[in-house]
Amino acid sequence: MSEQKLTIAVVGAGGKMGMRISDNLQRSDHTVYYCENSPAGTQRTLDAGRAVTGTGEAVAEADVVILAVPDIALGPVSAAVVPQLRPGTVVLTLDPAAAYAGLLFPRADIEYAVAHPCHPSVFLQRRTQAELDDTFGGIAAPQDVVAALESGDPIKTAVAEQVIRLMYAPVLEVHWVTVKQLAYLEPTLVEVVACMIGDLLNDALRETVDTVGVPEPAARAMLMGHVQVALANGLRGDNPFSDACLIAMDYGREKIIKDDWKSIFTDDQLDSVLKQMLHLDHIHR
Repeated sequence: MSEQKLTIAVVGAGGKMGMRISDNLQRSDHTVYYCENSPAGTQRTLDAGRAVTGTGEAVAEADVVILAVPDIALGPVSAAVVPQLRPGTVVLTLDPAAAYAGLLFPRADIEYAVAHPCHPSVFLQRRTQAELDDTFGGIAAPQDVVAALESGDPIKTAVAEQVIRLMYAPVLEVHWVTVKQLAYLEPTLVEVVACMIGDLLNDALRETVDTVGVPEPAARAMLMGHVQVALANGLRGDNPFSDACLIAMDYGREKIIKDDWKSIFTDDQLDSVLKQMLHLDHIHR
């Protein structure tokens, strides 16, 4: 299907993610309106050379409305914005938590989609300094995106993907899943597990330096190189771990990992972490 000229409204354009995606959308040929209520966000938008448009005016004729606001604000923001939309509008959110928790304003004649960037892979072949510097993605280093549009409407999916590829550019692949599957990816897989382990690695580095007394350059060099080897061996099977390393890994699991850790991949635990993240008493599903 050929790409079409779209009208896009970014609500929350002056926030952290709003600024990132607006930087990319500004370079497109589409009509893009930038909406921001906070004085600081408005100033950031203006400083970036973008005009600020009132939300009601911007969303009235939009084909796609991007709600670039924090998850905890998506309930009231969607309740204020979605009733003003034309039938058939695609409403795109950036995280799955609010969609999975049932916080988005219900309206049968619009399409909700959610798309979250994967960020550039640790195994990405980086060819330029700009790609090396872009660890988050959305500037120079290519990344994948995981997205969900529950109706499966092929026309609306194509429209959503067109915008997703622009706002998270450069994009390699857009992987389509369900909202629930996306919620298991983010937060469970990448925040509950991967980000926690990243923070744990920093804690271990500090213990090695501050408690044991290893010079920090030596400890940091050893850790950074072995993190790459551990990921390459563990996730890609590049080289087998040595027998001695396997014994040390088993010791680490016994000392650090709880026996029931895989329970985080159950629906009740997914609900539990989302309730804490969104400050909810219960999940509205």
